[in-house]
Amino acid sequence: MAKRIDPYKNFRFLVEIDSIVQAGFSDCSGFGSSVEVIEYREGGDASTVNKLLGKSSYPDITLKWGMTDSRDLYDWHLAGINGIRDQRNGSIILLNDLGEEKVRWNFFDAWPSKYDGPDFSGKGNDVAIDTLTITCQRLVRV
Repeated sequence: MAKRIDPYKNFRFLVEIDSIVQAGFSDCSGFGSSVEVIEYREGGDASTVNKLLGKSSYPDITLKWGMTDSRDLYDWHLAGINGIRDQRNGSIILLNDLGEEKVRWNFFDAWPSKYDGPDFSGKGNDVAIDTLTITCQRLVRV
């Protein structure tokens, strides 16, 4: 009888970024890759379209976390506002139920392209959430 293998849970993850220690990300999304499709029709055959590999691209990574006194991620973004392109490498790490690393995505030459502060409401009781969008040059699953 085959042993059942359960999928990993999407809420057990860590994010590491060079020299930034940040706990408690509530969301990490948008990471992946795509390859552009170039359609090419040869001159003698009008009915057949060849599909060729084009450029590779990587979407922006979005991180969300409960606001604290830590300014590390905001200050990294502020460096970009001040004209300093502070590129860093990092990892998104999926953990199993025992807290062991199971899957890792490494991103390279990343820099924060957008920061969104929390939304406030006098009628709510939600946690204040900061959002940072990170643009990277490359992402690899290892």
